[in-house]
Amino acid sequence: MKSSTKDEVKGTFHEAKGKVKEMAGKITDNRKLEAKGKAENVAGKVQAKVGQVKKVLGG
Repeated sequence: MKSSTKDEVKGTFHEAKGKVKEMAGKITDNRKLEAKGKAENVAGKVQAKVGQVKKVLGG
């Protein structure tokens, strides 16, 4: 699997995992978990974008 594809897949996975953590934090009123979820969601989006850029650049 190409590096760009791996980045996109991992990024998408982290986005989903972050959304779950964020929702769990909201439901349980755990602000730390909610913040961690938001951070992981954003990191996943960035990683997925990196994969897309690598594809465009031929990586």
